[in-house]
Amino acid sequence: MSEQPSRYTRSFSGMTGALIVTVLFVLAFVIWRGLFRGETDATPVAVDWQESVRLAQEADLPIVHPRELPAGWQATSVELRAGADPRWGLGVLTDDGDFIGIRQQDASVAELVELYVDEEAEGGDEATVTSEVTDTWQTWSDDGGDHGYSTELGDDALLVYGSAPVEEIESYLGLLTTG
Repeated sequence: MSEQPSRYTRSFSGMTGALIVTVLFVLAFVIWRGLFRGETDATPVAVDWQESVRLAQEADLPIVHPRELPAGWQATSVELRAGADPRWGLGVLTDDGDFIGIRQQDASVAELVELYVDEEAEGGDEATVTSEVTDTWQTWSDDGGDHGYSTELGDDALLVYGSAPVEEIESYLGLLTTG
């Protein structure tokens, strides 16, 4: 069986030319699409966190939540899971746009700190902040300016964390309740 030559000559310069044409086409498409794309709305959407609290209470899940949010603060995320692995999470933005979150689940404090503060977060001194949950909190921080406050509630670990200033996080701790 004899091999027949291909119809065209393949060369390195031909492949390079084809690659350049392809890249130019992709860039032109991206620029064209960008010209006609509308502005995206990055405004956070408020969520009804109180409904999740009510559902948790009806299911006899003792979750830690704020009695209310300070004026200008907005809940932006909520997670409530019952069953074999119950967990609770609430994310809020302060009136300055800083984040504060609550995580409560059957896990170790170290696991929650690693997930939500930083893998290399450092434990600090205990802080005394009066709340209906506890008055003594273990503090955590990372190099990026995030802070966390943790405690244990029976089998659950509770972590309050975020990028908000320490004063705002501590003020938020004072609003926490299980009722």
